[in-house]
Amino acid sequence: QVHLVESGGGSVQAGGSLRLSCAASVSTYSNYCMGWFRQPPGKEREVVAAVYGGNIIYGADSVKGRFTISQDNARNTLYLQMNSLKPEDTAMYYCAARGGGCRRDPINYNYWGHGTQVTVSS
Repeated sequence: QVHLVESGGGSVQAGGSLRLSCAASVSTYSNYCMGWFRQPPGKEREVVAAVYGGNIIYGADSVKGRFTISQDNARNTLYLQMNSLKPEDTAMYYCAARGGGCRRDPINYNYWGHGTQVTVSS
């Protein structure tokens, strides 16, 4: 079992930055893909970025160059640095984990946090 707790969401103006954190209850670096997903209002959940053993995948092209995923293995914590935020980034952001390599489809992830809300105003 992997217990995940997100933090760091909030309300910002367009162009601002936020850093999301996800604290895991176990060491995840060697055994789990850790990912960030988001679900905008009325839309499906989508991958933002995921990392396994140092290998990173990003989701939509719209976040590339603006969002950065990283891990602090000593703290069992996953981060998502979000810069140059846009109103379309408004969503509930979730941390998730799965054993083995990363997948883009959220159905492949076994463990989920409760989410943290990010709201970007224009």
